Amino acid sequence: MFCFQCEQTARQDGQAGCASAKGVCGKDEVTADLQDLLIYQLKGLGELSQRLHQHGTPDQAADSFILYALFTTLTNVNFNRAVFTGLIAEAARLRDKLRATLEAAGEALQGLSAAAHFAPAAELTELLAQANIASVRAGLELVGEDVIGLRALILYGLKGVAAYAHHAEVLGEKREEIYAGIARALDFLAHDPADIPTLLEEALALGRLNLIVMEALDAANTGAFGMPTPTQVRTTPVAGKAILVSGHDLRDLHNILDATKGTGINVYTHGEMLPAHGYPRLHAYPHLAGNYGSAWQNQQQEFADFPGPIVMTSNCLIEPRAAYRNRIFTAGPVGWPGLRHIQHDDYAQVIQAAQAMPGFTQTAAEKTILVGFARETLLGAAETVIEAVKSGAIKHFFLIGGCDGAAPGRNYYTDFADHAPEDTVLLTLGCGKYRFNSHEFGNIGPLPRLLDVGQCNDSYSAIQIASALAGAFGCGVNDLPLTLVVSWFEQKAAAVLLTLLALGLRNVRLGPSLPAFLTPTLLNVLVETFGVQPITNAEADIAAALARAA
Repeated sequence: MFCFQCEQTARQDGQAGCASAKGVCGKDEVTADLQDLLIYQLKGLGELSQRLHQHGTPDQAADSFILYALFTTLTNVNFNRAVFTGLIAEAARLRDKLRATLEAAGEALQGLSAAAHFAPAAELTELLAQANIASVRAGLELVGEDVIGLRALILYGLKGVAAYAHHAEVLGEKREEIYAGIARALDFLAHDPADIPTLLEEALALGRLNLIVMEALDAANTGAFGMPTPTQVRTTPVAGKAILVSGHDLRDLHNILDATKGTGINVYTHGEMLPAHGYPRLHAYPHLAGNYGSAWQNQQQEFADFPGPIVMTSNCLIEPRAAYRNRIFTAGPVGWPGLRHIQHDDYAQVIQAAQAMPGFTQTAAEKTILVGFARETLLGAAETVIEAVKSGAIKHFFLIGGCDGAAPGRNYYTDFADHAPEDTVLLTLGCGKYRFNSHEFGNIGPLPRLLDVGQCNDSYSAIQIASALAGAFGCGVNDLPLTLVVSWFEQKAAAVLLTLLALGLRNVRLGPSLPAFLTPTLLNVLVETFGVQPITNAEADIAAALARAA
């Protein structure tokens, strides 16, 4: 195996990438190789899907499968090799179906890549022997590490785009331009492009596509559950039976809340599910009791301590410990060998487990944090914000967004928030907020200094806030007193970064460590072309941002 798609990748002896029997995330080499083969097949499937889209006769089943299959290959999502052998077989079946459809329509099918003709072996041993053609570094000796790195940036960004699109799709938000755009990107990658300017343009095109996807996801979430509003969320338990829901999928949380009505079971959110409390139709469930725990990397201890079953709805899953292995369930694209997977929204086993366990035996003293500052809330207060900027009460905005993780260096984001001057406002989205969202930052007039915009899925809301403020001040977003500080971890963050670059946002600070697939040459391109800046230390970066805005 070889994998360097996330921030936790092994880095030793001057080399970056997990190339051992087991990756840092817990993914074994068999699963890693199967994921590579699945991606290879999806490139070929995307080629055929692209042609159907061009004919105006897309195949919905194939389009949905592509989203789901790409999602399963994200970091910390699915570790079950049996799932991937099944997906590989299904990809071949769909590929043959699409080919037959095109041939029946008179399509000559010329110019297809090797990926579109790939025939996966039926036996696992033989299948794994085919994996070398699908490695992310295949062809390195011919094209060089810069081309491989740019291809990887596009592929990993595409995985993030597909994950966001899947979240939107399960809530009924299906758009032809999204499916067509993803198929086109797969078709592009299938032909092993090697021209760096062309690859860079494709990366920006993918960023533009992700903006459409993020808007669709925003419409899906707010259409289903209402526009988020400022909401105090309890972070200490109340006595009673309990279920913990982690991940990103609001639909799963809603279905669990609906299934547990009248059972006396309290439901708690964890990790990226925290922003769910701001959505009126979710907050309306009285047994949505609060948020338990913190970011994903702390789940092994937090899940062990939780006195009830856990449902993991999407990334990020870590290898379950024995203390809770028999009471953690997976849903959607998530999987781990031996864990029970929820099918057809049937939560009977989860409810049964909750009723059999003690739950919380007593109610703790109440503590809360404030969430729900989506675009409507902030734009509704635009006059207050604008006046505060004009009067000098607000000197600068810092958007501290992105993923959290266990690697050293992530205390930078805590230090950044804590050292930001008192006349600055902190906006945050993503699970990186857990580094500082329990700290006291006070207010500037009626406005809290810390504004929780949501999870990474809510990036569209943050972009709209910045665009609206720029419009109100009659300037470009880059002219606002605004600095973006992005902590990346996995492929959704790569997709969002491409969107920021495609929108022309400059001087984005990125860390804590830079992606291993970004070679020095590629990093230099990002620095010179887009003003991307690796983080240094919090106080120096704050001072530099304020000096630039002065």
